[in-house]
Amino acid sequence: MLKINENYLNIKGSYLFAGIAKKVREFSAANPDKKLISMGIGDVTLPLADAVVAEIKAAADEQGRADTFHGYGPEQGYDFLKNAIKDYYLKNTGVELSLNEIFVSDGAKSDVGNMLDIFSKDNVVLIPDPVYPVYVDTNVMDGRKIVYLNANQENGFLPMPDETVDCGIIYLCSPNNPTGAVYSRDQLKKWVDYANSKGAVILFDAAYEAFISDPLLPRSIFEIDGARTCAIEFCSLSKTAGFTGTRCGYTIVPKALSVGGVKLNPLWLRRQTTKFNGVSYIVQKGASAVFSEAGIEQSRKNIEYYRNNAKIIMQTMDELNITYTGGKNSPYVWLKCPSNMGSWEFFDLLLEKANVVGTPGEGFGKNGEGFFRLTSFSNYENTLEAMERIKNILK
Repeated sequence: MLKINENYLNIKGSYLFAGIAKKVREFSAANPDKKLISMGIGDVTLPLADAVVAEIKAAADEQGRADTFHGYGPEQGYDFLKNAIKDYYLKNTGVELSLNEIFVSDGAKSDVGNMLDIFSKDNVVLIPDPVYPVYVDTNVMDGRKIVYLNANQENGFLPMPDETVDCGIIYLCSPNNPTGAVYSRDQLKKWVDYANSKGAVILFDAAYEAFISDPLLPRSIFEIDGARTCAIEFCSLSKTAGFTGTRCGYTIVPKALSVGGVKLNPLWLRRQTTKFNGVSYIVQKGASAVFSEAGIEQSRKNIEYYRNNAKIIMQTMDELNITYTGGKNSPYVWLKCPSNMGSWEFFDLLLEKANVVGTPGEGFGKNGEGFFRLTSFSNYENTLEAMERIKNILK
């Protein structure tokens, strides 16, 4: 008789943001005259850069001519995009990569989950709490044992390794989603040393690296000595260049990384060539334009726009004497709910009284209870109006 993967019965019935969307739909249906402002889901609002759009259009035209048509491409990505990523790393982080260490994908979320294919289900997994739900859910789906790291106000939501804990897989995200906290070089060095000493692999999510404005903070884990023998890095163009609806990202698997004498780079290549047909030629051409001189300049303007929104949110929190992290080097502001309210209680208050949608911290884990995430990805006018509404109900 056919059997299901019963691990799926151990995850929540719906994804966090699906639950939020359901609440919002019900409120809107009952209050059609209310204008809701979303400061919750981390989708961008600004369009793709002109340089990207121009390249996508040109690539689409190529696909309409027999002499320039592209069919199946390399599953790990075209060299023109991988060379652009390689140059970007060298210029912005000082990290030198080889082309066969770069794997183009449809986004960090996919690869973070798919990477688990090459690891045994017997591995113990170390995951911070609160955390991006995908890290937890994908491991629960596989039936792995999870040990949670306490991220809290006391450690600035940046937990450090515990030498008494043994594990095989470690998840780190910096700048962090949801808390906006960013690891320093010294802190990441301790994690790298810990992983190497335990024979563990760090799955490092750098999806928000472009929002780091402090030059002293690392934008890639490979800026840290020893990381090439213990870390895999995931990055995405979703927030860097507005590819949330276009879908493109990349994963770095160093050639020096091995487990039990087995190199992980060829394992990931084998997995991708078997289970993934690659990102479309048109999208990869658009992605390559992100790293062009014009694309970088235009994308930076968009990031500055979101940074300014984050400043407005932070100024509001300061005015209301609300404790928070993030905002400066991150698009997320992680705030402590006022008056000791619970996360969902505060969500309901903002939805019903201010008609503003945020993300309850409880949805990111046990330690997220009593906290709340606001994003800077709305437009400027809505950000201003949302903060005024919040001030009016909390003052």
